[in-house]
Amino acid sequence: MPALLDREPERAALDDLLEDLRSGRGSALVVRGEAGVGKSALLEYAVGAAADMRVVRAAGLESEMELTYAGLHLLCVPLLDRLETLPGPQRDALSVAFGLREGAAPARFLVGLAVLTLLAEAADERPLLCVVDDVQWLDRASAQALVFAARRLLAEPVGLVFAAREPGEEYRGLPDLEVRGLPDQHARALLRSVVRFRLDEPVQTRILAETNGNPLALLELPRGLGPTRLEGGLGPAGAQAVPTRIERGFRRRVEALPAETRSLLLVAAVEAAGDPVLIWRAAERLGIPASAAEAAEADGLLQAGTLVRFRHPLVRSAVYSAASSAERRAAHRALAEVIDHGRDPDRRVWHLAAAAPGPDEGVAAELALAAARAQARGAVAAAAAFLQRAVELTDEPARRCERALAAAQGSFHAGALGTAADLLASAEVEPLDELQQARAALLRGRLAFASGRGSDAPALLLKAAKQLEALDVALARQTYLDAWFAALYAGRSAGAGDLHEVSRAAQSAPPPAGEPRPLDLLVDGLSLLVTEGRAQAAPALRRAARAVAEDDIPQAERLQYSRVALAAAALVWDEEHWRAILARDVQICRETGMLTQLALYLGPMAVIAIWRGDLAAVVSLAAEENELATATGAGFVRHAALILAGYRGDEAEDAPMIEAAAAAAQAAGQGNGVQMAQWVSAVLLNGLGRFEAALEQARKAAETAPELYFSMWSLPELIEAASRSGQTQVATDALGRLAEATGIARTDWAQGVYARSQALLSDGEAAERLYQEAVDRLGRIGFRTEQARAHLLYGEWLRREGRRTDARTQLHKAHDMFTGIGMQAFTRRAARELLTTGAAARTRTPDTRGDLTPQEAQIARLARDGLSNPEIAAQLFISPKTVEYHLSKVFTKLNVSSRKQLDTVPLGHLDAS
Repeated sequence: MPALLDREPERAALDDLLEDLRSGRGSALVVRGEAGVGKSALLEYAVGAAADMRVVRAAGLESEMELTYAGLHLLCVPLLDRLETLPGPQRDALSVAFGLREGAAPARFLVGLAVLTLLAEAADERPLLCVVDDVQWLDRASAQALVFAARRLLAEPVGLVFAAREPGEEYRGLPDLEVRGLPDQHARALLRSVVRFRLDEPVQTRILAETNGNPLALLELPRGLGPTRLEGGLGPAGAQAVPTRIERGFRRRVEALPAETRSLLLVAAVEAAGDPVLIWRAAERLGIPASAAEAAEADGLLQAGTLVRFRHPLVRSAVYSAASSAERRAAHRALAEVIDHGRDPDRRVWHLAAAAPGPDEGVAAELALAAARAQARGAVAAAAAFLQRAVELTDEPARRCERALAAAQGSFHAGALGTAADLLASAEVEPLDELQQARAALLRGRLAFASGRGSDAPALLLKAAKQLEALDVALARQTYLDAWFAALYAGRSAGAGDLHEVSRAAQSAPPPAGEPRPLDLLVDGLSLLVTEGRAQAAPALRRAARAVAEDDIPQAERLQYSRVALAAAALVWDEEHWRAILARDVQICRETGMLTQLALYLGPMAVIAIWRGDLAAVVSLAAEENELATATGAGFVRHAALILAGYRGDEAEDAPMIEAAAAAAQAAGQGNGVQMAQWVSAVLLNGLGRFEAALEQARKAAETAPELYFSMWSLPELIEAASRSGQTQVATDALGRLAEATGIARTDWAQGVYARSQALLSDGEAAERLYQEAVDRLGRIGFRTEQARAHLLYGEWLRREGRRTDARTQLHKAHDMFTGIGMQAFTRRAARELLTTGAAARTRTPDTRGDLTPQEAQIARLARDGLSNPEIAAQLFISPKTVEYHLSKVFTKLNVSSRKQLDTVPLGHLDAS
């Protein structure tokens, strides 16, 4: 066909994708290029070449960009017969998202996982090709869900082909195919196919230059123009962009149609789903006869069948722009009148709002109700859009102000931070009552935190908390906790509103009504920690950690503060409840698809894993952390990757990574990220035996926010580095601070770390007793990394005491443990110490974990623990067939043939747990 002249490379790319599907491999492709360049023609080619496959199609519609999951629903409707085959949480999430049932708002990435599973199920019998045009106009939730699925296609014969003028950030990283204008030879051939008279060479050259080889421009611009106009070269060169000129060409053709045909086209343009029943009912209300479609179809502008489609999206745009405001409102009103209020109230009110010529309280109230329905089904972007339009239609100042605040809050949750800020500013044009002022201040603080203005957020949230004290005590205390966490995150960048100021204000706030909640215990304990010290804060922090770990707290409530409860457990050295909180909350996040929240838990998971000697698990967590950051756009410091860098001990690779992470955290105003980088840098340098450099990093980390856990975890590094550098007084002072930090807890964790550090500054029998206590306590709780370091320090001390035989025993234990864990720097340090005793380190055969990728290792561990393929898929946000694919590779690499045999394979990271 002419539109596919010289499209061999593009067709080859599409052919390759289809061959992948026929071979059972999933694939995705983003086809991008300017309007009219031939993307739609290439999609049609792909559909035609996929005659042996099942094909589903959808297109983004500009008028539905604010309707959450609208585009996804259009694509998935033909596949919903498979809905009941999905796992329960996924089925429910998708049903609520599509309005098929009522329920709590589903997490977007649980919807994405449901889409992935649905597509895989639909491809069970034959390959499935999904074609999505104009994705630049897809609503954001649909785009996120589809890209989520596209990134995880592997062992499913599912293809996703997206076409867009300029794809959004969501599509970055997917395979990309840029479609450009035709080369000169083929562009001339296409022009000759529509211009039947001779064109002078200069005129032809000018037309080709202006259209830049754009096929639709070459086909449409000359249409209806005679030799005189064409000899003029279609007007001044470069006066308009090609899409604008194409649209103007379509507009000329629309304006030449009969009035009743133009009216019908306008109704079709505003009914974005192309439902012929609704379009003809609305046309009937406007007095448009059925014959009106004939002229548009004859001119090739419209196709009427099971769906009403325009020749090109620019036709829709041309039709809409050619109509007057009154004509557009009439079309929207007619559609609103024929839509069943009971079946589709949201689409009806959307058209009513578009039909309103000015403020209309009745429509605004309906929009507010539509927003509440959208919020309930998790369509936060749609809720924000309904609220924003409600603001525009509200005349009464107080009501308008209240709706603007609600719209700003909705836009904030939808991730539209700029829109939220604008709506907040519009709400503050009118005088606000006290509660509204406090809510506005709270939103301003949350906007600052979410926008990465780490130094601004604590002070703004602190101001909001103070304003709320007299208005809503419960919300005030939640806001104090938000402010405390923001101040923790900002660290020294906080300025006004630092931890001390927030803590003092929280202490003077009104007490909670009734029995203290875990949130209240956290507010009290954390503020006491900063103002009065650990001893006074410990009881409240212990109670809070125990309550969050053991009590039956509603899910929505616990996720508001459980991340802070982890800090409380760490501060009182409560490893048992720390792990329990993590286990429960990570399970909730995985089951519900709350990936942004999950990203906050990967760092604490990595800390526990590294101390338990499960370095391979930390590798998996770092890989997952990276994937979550890509999927969610979260800008948090990647804690798992940082911990891995500190403990793995590859100086060439890890030191630059730590330095870069610290610089990025500093630039973002994330002081705790800087402090963490200093702590893990000290660990790395102690492993390398560069004690003076380790001393410098540990000192910085220990002196920052000395009440907090990164500081207290840095003290053992400081003591070891100082004692090995001959700075005994520095080590002694640090030991005094560690005694205070661990003195509040009689746990094996606290006392084992303290005994190991105290032994470094002790002599004779006292030192030996302390080293043995450290080895015993740290081994008792399974902290293999910390126990191995105790063996190392004990062996080094024994060597210095001249007890070479005893030293070799301890150093061999340390060396074997470090080797098994994968701590390269500490392994070499132990080997050097063994050489000084006259012994050589034992050579160990590397275990099988190095053969597995991080994802394969994670899947192997879950399979060994008894999880089924669907359960593993749900936990790791992939499809069951992808799990099956990875397990087949695991079996091959490990030379096993069943899941049961995984128990017999020495997978280091599995056995460590």
